[in-house]
Amino acid sequence: MEMMAGNVSEIYVKGKWIAVPALAVGDKTIVVRGRWLKVAFVRSEEWLETELSDPESCIRRLKEQKSPLGRADIFMFTQKPSATVPSYQYPMEWDSVAAIRLVSFKEWWEKLPQATRKNVRRAEKRGVVVTVREFDDGLIKELAELNNDSPMRQGGPNFQYGKSLEQLKKDYSSFLDRSDLICAYCGSELIGFLKIVYRAEVASILNLIPKASHDDKRPANALVAKAVELCAAKGISCVTYGMFNYGNKRDDSLREFKIRNGFSEILVPRFYIPLTRWGAFCMRLKLHRGLLGILPHGVITWGVGARAKLYNLKHTISRPRSAAEPPDGARQGGSSDSSAGSNLSPQ
Repeated sequence: MEMMAGNVSEIYVKGKWIAVPALAVGDKTIVVRGRWLKVAFVRSEEWLETELSDPESCIRRLKEQKSPLGRADIFMFTQKPSATVPSYQYPMEWDSVAAIRLVSFKEWWEKLPQATRKNVRRAEKRGVVVTVREFDDGLIKELAELNNDSPMRQGGPNFQYGKSLEQLKKDYSSFLDRSDLICAYCGSELIGFLKIVYRAEVASILNLIPKASHDDKRPANALVAKAVELCAAKGISCVTYGMFNYGNKRDDSLREFKIRNGFSEILVPRFYIPLTRWGAFCMRLKLHRGLLGILPHGVITWGVGARAKLYNLKHTISRPRSAAEPPDGARQGGSSDSSAGSNLSPQ
C-alpha cells in the first residue's frame, strides 16, 4: 500500500489534531512528522497494548515509499515499560520513563513520603470525593469548566482552554474501551480529573488535571492514589506517567510531584533506524533528540523561565477582557455549558 497524500492519520500536537502521512503495517499505523527532518513512528505507541512485532517489515515498507510527503529520514520505536532489556540490535537510546513498579497498594502507600500521605488524607477531610465516571455529555461539560479555570498551565498555555464541547469530546474520547475516568468532586463541582489507559500488564496516565483554584484540597494526590488502587486491584505491575526526565531538563515541579507520589525512573529502550543519508547524518549530530536533548540543563531552565514570564505578561495584559466575557469555547457551547481546567502533564 503506497503512502500517498490521501492516506493520512490524525495525531494530537499541542492541543490540535493535525493530519500526517500514514502507513498501515500489520496492526500498527506508522505516521511521519517533521519538516527538515522527517521521523516515522508508531501512532499512539505509548498507549497501545502491544509492542511493534515486526520492525523489519516497517523499515522495508518505509524505504519503499516514493512520495516526498511520506518518505521518512528516521524510523523510531520503543518497547513497553515492562520490557527494559533491548530486544533488537538497532541503534538505541534510553527513554527516561516515570513509573511505579506496583506490587500492592499497601506497599506503594507505605513507601510514600509522610507529606504525600497527609495530602491524600487532607483531600478526604476537606470533602473531596473521588469516583470513576462514564464518558458522557455531562462529564464533557464538567471537563470544559475544569479546563477553563485558567488559560495557563505549568508556565505555558493551557491548550484545552476555551475549547468547544465538540472539540473536548474528540480530545478525551481515545481508548475509552480500556480506560478509567477518575473524577475528584467537592460537592457537585469537578475539581480534578485523571484518565488512565490499561495496556495489559501496564497502565499509563494520559491526563491529570487538578483545578488550580482548589489546590488547597490536594485533588491531584487523591486522584493518583485512586488510580494506583484501581491498578493494584486489576493486577497491573507497572504504572507510568510520562517521562521522568525530558531530555536534559531536570528538577522541575512536575518531576518533583511524580517523585513525591511514588514514581521513579526506569530506562526503556528506544530504537532509531536511519532510512536516508540525511537521517544518518542528523543522528551522528544527535539532532534527532530535539532541543531538550541537545541543550544543557541550565539553558533549558532559563528558557522555561523566560517562557513562563512571557506567558504571564500576555495573560496579565489580556486579563481585563477575559474577566468580562467567557472564552470562545464557552460561548459556542452556551454559558451554562462552560467548564474549566488545568493539567499536570500534556495530553
